[in-house]
Amino acid sequence: MNKSLTKAEEQVMQVLWKLEKGFLKEVVEAMPEPKPHSNTVATILKILVEKEFVGIEVFGRQHSYYPLVSKENYSAQTMKQLVQGYFDGSVNNVLSFLVKENEIDVKDLELLLQQLKKQK
Repeated sequence: MNKSLTKAEEQVMQVLWKLEKGFLKEVVEAMPEPKPHSNTVATILKILVEKEFVGIEVFGRQHSYYPLVSKENYSAQTMKQLVQGYFDGSVNNVLSFLVKENEIDVKDLELLLQQLKKQK
């Protein structure tokens, strides 16, 4: 999986990851406000099927949609692309940026380091 998603596609995927499986109407109902029109969601689902992020089960004229890519796999791929594209592939640069922007403090970093040491 080396494909990226648009913001709208990610929103639909977030819903599908939560639902695990759903018909168009269920996906639309689970979307955040303001809810997009069902035609818009149907188009996005069609694109997600073409990109091989979503599978379809056919029940007569109804289609049930389900994720083919897990949220964890997509998150990992997206994070790798982010680190590579904006931080020269350096996790150190990411952490330095987060500290500088006050998104994470030194105590959190120390806690993270302790957790990493326990995993080894």
